[in-house]
Amino acid sequence: MQKLILYEYLTVDGIAESPEKWQFPYYSPDVAEFNVSRILTADYLLLGRKTYDIFAASWPLQRNNEFGIADKFNAVPKFVVSSTLRETTWANTTIIRDAVQEIGELKRRLGSHIAVPGSIELARFLIANGLVDEIHLLVHPVIVGSGKRLFGSDNRTKPMKLLDSRTFSSGVVFLSYAPDNKGG
Repeated sequence: MQKLILYEYLTVDGIAESPEKWQFPYYSPDVAEFNVSRILTADYLLLGRKTYDIFAASWPLQRNNEFGIADKFNAVPKFVVSSTLRETTWANTTIIRDAVQEIGELKRRLGSHIAVPGSIELARFLIANGLVDEIHLLVHPVIVGSGKRLFGSDNRTKPMKLLDSRTFSSGVVFLSYAPDNKGG
């Protein structure tokens, strides 16, 4: 069974929206190396529609970049959750309509893990439906004041347990959590 892992960039004030506007000053070589190692081990990418549209417009145009991420993103099987997308333009992409059932089936396949980069709305849905095995956060030392937060205001307590943490040279902090089914 594969783990479903959310990969999210956050600010200190909890904003996940538009990381391209605030994360690059903190993208130090050790953060880059860490990100590459996580991406290259994913068996599948699971994307929300908005993230898919952004990725599908840029990654297919990139080849043989210095870290191998473009090659990985272009080759790996991708799944996009959408009720409106009729066809895909990015190679190796499958549309998921019945998210809970089809993602459950995807998780039962052999392999290491399914990576969910960004995709805030999808991430919220996956958390609410108990499909997330781990949440990997890269918290950036910046406050942006406004924007979409990863965690909505559904007012439900979800106990988590810390699996790992690491501080990078740029001040970015990696935090890895899993649901704590024991309640604390």
